[in-house]
Amino acid sequence: MRLTHYRRPATVAGLLLLSLAMPQAHAQTKKELTLDLVVKQPMLLSKSLPAVSSWLDKDHYLETRRDNGKVQLYKVNAASGKAEAYTPPPVTGQSVSIRNNDIFLQTPGAGETQLTSTKEEEKNPTLSPDGKYVAFTRSNNLFAIELASKKEIQYTTDGSDVIYNGWASWVYYEEILGRSTRYKAFWWSNDSRSIAYMRFDDTKVPVFPIYSQVGQHGYLENTRYPKAGDPNPEVKLGIVPVTGGATTWADFNPKDDQYFGTPFWAADGSLWLQWMNRGQDNLKIYSVDPKTGAKKEVYDEKQKTWIDWFKPFTFLANNKGFIIQSDKSGYDHLYLLNMDGSLKKQLTTGEWRVKDLLEVDEKKQLVYFTARKEHSTRYDLYTVSLNGGPITRLTFGNFSHDVKLAPGGGLFHHHLF
Repeated sequence: MRLTHYRRPATVAGLLLLSLAMPQAHAQTKKELTLDLVVKQPMLLSKSLPAVSSWLDKDHYLETRRDNGKVQLYKVNAASGKAEAYTPPPVTGQSVSIRNNDIFLQTPGAGETQLTSTKEEEKNPTLSPDGKYVAFTRSNNLFAIELASKKEIQYTTDGSDVIYNGWASWVYYEEILGRSTRYKAFWWSNDSRSIAYMRFDDTKVPVFPIYSQVGQHGYLENTRYPKAGDPNPEVKLGIVPVTGGATTWADFNPKDDQYFGTPFWAADGSLWLQWMNRGQDNLKIYSVDPKTGAKKEVYDEKQKTWIDWFKPFTFLANNKGFIIQSDKSGYDHLYLLNMDGSLKKQLTTGEWRVKDLLEVDEKKQLVYFTARKEHSTRYDLYTVSLNGGPITRLTFGNFSHDVKLAPGGGLFHHHLF
């Protein structure tokens, strides 16, 4: 396997440029340092280093260079170092956006189309994987628009100031689904035939006034905010056909004191859902049948302290298993499980922690990941076989490495710290 390293010790390089520039400054004619020179014409003692933004393909990466105030993007051949100016190709896919509370569809070559025109605000418009529908929420109800006919489909009707369909309750937005979701709580199936969504009932959640500093005098905002020991929102997970119709509810009792994590659609069409008790020391994975709502327990983990939600599962092709990252041993490690949740192979072990699983190369049977194995103060890039065995360190030196892995794992770029 060919692995190329591209080092960029930014701190060292910056100091080197600075030391080279200073003697030249002393050699020049002495000049009075005025306020104008300091503020309007600052002396540049160093030159910005190129910044690698991402991999373009398995052999080329994109690099941003600044020269004389100009910014230029370059396509760089990782093996030869040959660089050429790069202009991103025209956008080919459709996109959606919100403007003046309405949804607009952008189609390259065909301009822009307004999809909604309502007094209410549409939120979180999301294209289906096949590009034929746009799902969104409005007034705490879930909708979609079929792009070909511009037909609007309404999936729920009971949205209110305490009932939210596809729009997260505050505690889920803040503590479980994450702020990056922007309260979005619906998920397209891989085949675009179904939408999974969460329904939140905040009726029993106490109201707490939160002061906002926005505006000249600010204002108070009443928020359904469960403090320790308070009732949490009652949550149901539903699955609805994209064409509309009755929602199939997953077989959970919404009255139970429980939490649900982000669901993931599996390759076989089932919906995998993380479940946790109120004490947050028992984490389960369930597989839910989208047609019946029946659930099947796949995985059960208990710890003496709280458990973190799993990151998105890495499913292997042809239902050969999936990989999870768990700290149940006291350290974050990778586990390869069969599709029924039984342990197939513990891929990493020891008194050190895995940071991120970057890629799985099933053809070469290799797992690429970053970890703090050699030293607790730095990260390195490693590989381990899907069949288990020794772990190979790919980075080198007494540095911490910020790694960008090329598609396929044949090359990687890393910054040293």
